[in-house]
Amino acid sequence: QVQLVESGGGLVQAGGSLRLSCAASGRTFSSYIMGWFRQGPGKEREFVAAISSRSIMTYYADSARGRFTISRDNAKNTVYLQMNGLKPEDTAVYSCAATQSHYYSDYNLYHYWGQGTQVTVSS
Repeated sequence: QVQLVESGGGLVQAGGSLRLSCAASGRTFSSYIMGWFRQGPGKEREFVAAISSRSIMTYYADSARGRFTISRDNAKNTVYLQMNGLKPEDTAVYSCAATQSHYYSDYNLYHYWGQGTQVTVSS
């Protein structure tokens, strides 16, 4: 069992930055692939980024690549999403999730989810 709690969301102007954190409980955090997903108003949930259990591999959606960076600290049971160059279209609720599947972009295969944190980017 893994419980996830996100933080770090907020209101930022276009071009600004935010760093999201996702704190996990449980001793098995380091065995999970961790992902970030987002759901904007009136939109489907979409994959943003994922990181392998030992941080060897990272994966990004095209919309995030080059602007967002996912990282994790297994000693702190925490995964991060550094978001730079934010755009109004990045406005969404961002959620972290944990999976043991290698199909990292499929939200249906994630076992555990946080409650989400709102990110709003003003133009």
